Amino acid sequence: MPNQLIVNEKLNNFKKKIIVSGDKSISIRWVLFSSLAEGVSKAKNLLISEDVLAAIEAVKKLGIKVILNKKECKIFGKGIDGYKYKKNLKIDAQNSGTLGRLILGLLVNSSNPITLVGDKSLSKRDFKRVSEPLSKFGAQFKLRNKSFLPLKIYGTSKLKPIKYFEKRGSAQCKSSIIFAAMRTDGTTKIKAKKSRNHTELLCKHLKLPIRIKKNKNFDEIEIKKVKKIHTLNYDIPSDISSSAFFIVLTALSKNSELVIRNVNINPSRIGIITILKKMGVKIIFKNRKIYKGEEKADLKILSAKDIKSINCPTKLNSGAIDEFLVIFLVAAKAKGVSYFKDLGELNQKESPRLKWAAKILKNLGIKTIATNNSIKIYGNPNLNLNFNKKIVIKNYMKDHRVFMTSLVAALSFGGKWILHDKDSINTSFPNFLKIIEDLKK
Repeated sequence: MPNQLIVNEKLNNFKKKIIVSGDKSISIRWVLFSSLAEGVSKAKNLLISEDVLAAIEAVKKLGIKVILNKKECKIFGKGIDGYKYKKNLKIDAQNSGTLGRLILGLLVNSSNPITLVGDKSLSKRDFKRVSEPLSKFGAQFKLRNKSFLPLKIYGTSKLKPIKYFEKRGSAQCKSSIIFAAMRTDGTTKIKAKKSRNHTELLCKHLKLPIRIKKNKNFDEIEIKKVKKIHTLNYDIPSDISSSAFFIVLTALSKNSELVIRNVNINPSRIGIITILKKMGVKIIFKNRKIYKGEEKADLKILSAKDIKSINCPTKLNSGAIDEFLVIFLVAAKAKGVSYFKDLGELNQKESPRLKWAAKILKNLGIKTIATNNSIKIYGNPNLNLNFNKKIVIKNYMKDHRVFMTSLVAALSFGGKWILHDKDSINTSFPNFLKIIEDLKK
């Protein structure tokens, strides 16, 4: 079948240098900020995935001109109040929770009702977590079953600032509130559990009226109304979440070495590196630089000879939330029992990822004890599957990370894997299979 991938060979040792696609979180935020700027913003290395293309289509529906080619993307911003709210407007976030949740913060002042829709997977994800705080600004919402897409937002010109306590560690919720506050007279105050901070860094780089006080477990953020946003030219660094698959593939391969160039190593995103280093994986940062508030570097990864189990500190969870599926593969080959807890947020992703982790590990012959928010993994340092062992991965709601994790497992541990819905990678990492092929050469 054309949308299947059959894998029945392990990856040979390799020594390579690669570049992975642009950071998805920054790409989507660049589109949104640039649509509000006054003038033309340009981006290089913008991730051209379904999620980012959905963001571009969304701002185009709001009256913003976009020119996209292979070299760069240009967005012709019309200023903070430049959106056109046509009647019967429908915005399709497709599979992107980041786009769906963030853009609602920018629509709180819409003069006409706007319908937000998504694909089958996104329509099962919780949108009450953003509609609830945004309604405090004065916007109104109608959601399917009070929590899900499709939803309708009724904006207001009489927005009022709010105080909000974001307890989940959700960068999407926090960013949505920041965007709404940018449209609101007065000062909005957010107390937010630690999570990725790309929105705040872009606000600071653009010199917007935002103040951030960092405490041990929470950030206190104050935002005032934004009058003007300057254009934002951006050479987008590579995505650490996409790099994660190749970091783990190298760690699990024998006698291999990999350099991934120009990767975003924002401290709120590198939980995977901290965790894997604790487990004995050698990862070195080279050519570190600060770029527009973000930190980036080349990553050098070496094969891991002795992998140690880990009782993973929960403070690392938010910085690795998208990477735990592949981290669990490293735990599968560790000596001893690894324990990961307070991970209920994993089941709020494109698929119930904690359940899928247990399924994949069971297929590998690895014992696990999983609950709704934790997993114990009984590692086997000698893990190696017979190529007669047939493993089928399907009906996973086209979650790109389930597909890519399964392929890393197949190339690392052996077996005959039949992976359905290989086009799932198009939401976040269309080049994934091409880079895999390059590693085989």
